[in-house]
Amino acid sequence: MHILITGAAGFIGAALARSLLSYGHSVIGLDNFNDYYDVSLKRARVREIEKHAHSAAFSLLDMDIVDRPEMKSLFNEHRFDVVVHLAAQAGVRYSIENPDSYIDSNLVGFGNILEGCRQGQVSHLVYASSSSVYGTNKHFPFKESDRVDNPVSLYAATKKANELMAHSYSSLYGIRCTGLRFFTVYGPWGRPDMAPFRFASRMLKGEPIPVYNNGEMIRDFTYVDDIIEGVRLVSESSHNQTLYELFNIGRGQQVQLMDFIAALGKHLKVDVLTKMMPMQDGDVPKTMADTRSLETAFGYKPKISMDEGVSYFAQWYLDYYS
Repeated sequence: MHILITGAAGFIGAALARSLLSYGHSVIGLDNFNDYYDVSLKRARVREIEKHAHSAAFSLLDMDIVDRPEMKSLFNEHRFDVVVHLAAQAGVRYSIENPDSYIDSNLVGFGNILEGCRQGQVSHLVYASSSSVYGTNKHFPFKESDRVDNPVSLYAATKKANELMAHSYSSLYGIRCTGLRFFTVYGPWGRPDMAPFRFASRMLKGEPIPVYNNGEMIRDFTYVDDIIEGVRLVSESSHNQTLYELFNIGRGQQVQLMDFIAALGKHLKVDVLTKMMPMQDGDVPKTMADTRSLETAFGYKPKISMDEGVSYFAQWYLDYYS
């Protein structure tokens, strides 16, 4: 298949590109290389993709999804079988300080992707939503059937808006759209603004880690390889002809934040210092995915335990930043 991945220099995008190339697909990647975090890390991810790619199978475009004329030209020039849309302004807390970036990338940019899929007659759009859409949901674990109309951050609101926009395009134009609500992805080549990176950096410097809600936090930590396998299964599927679907994608297990921190300290071989803090604005105390729908539809079954995944991340972090 000929596949477009937006956000291809990102954490999940780069890992997905490597996986799809290994399965023989032709991949075009797109990224704008913004400076939300260290651009050199993004460039290093691209070099990793190129190590796994035949020159004819992979190409990368420096392009912004917000640029409507460029996006129109892209879809005019190529005929994609599948578009996997991962490009977005990420981060819950950053959205409190920089809302314009989320309006542009996550709403205008997503609208350009939808319109490109319509004009380019793309068979299947797979796009990233987020567990953040569940907001203050009281049901546990989170199910796709739960109400998600109480977002507690602008980031979450934009992701919910994406789901509604995709639903309208699917209904009006017959585009197959599959949304995936990601749950706390971590692993090698991750984002420096995410907790594992920040924890590791402080641990290795002997600095205390700020732990919010006084450590009373539960997350469905999901290793990146398990996430990528799920995205690949959905992207390659042709048997399921339902036009619009939403799925949770996560490990499906609750992990106490303090247990994750302890595992990271163990694998980095350092003593862990913590500083307990109150809950942050825009955050939620616990998340956990009910992934039975994704398992039933596509055979999705996560394999990597938290301790194993943390060990892989710790070793990569030590090697990369040595």
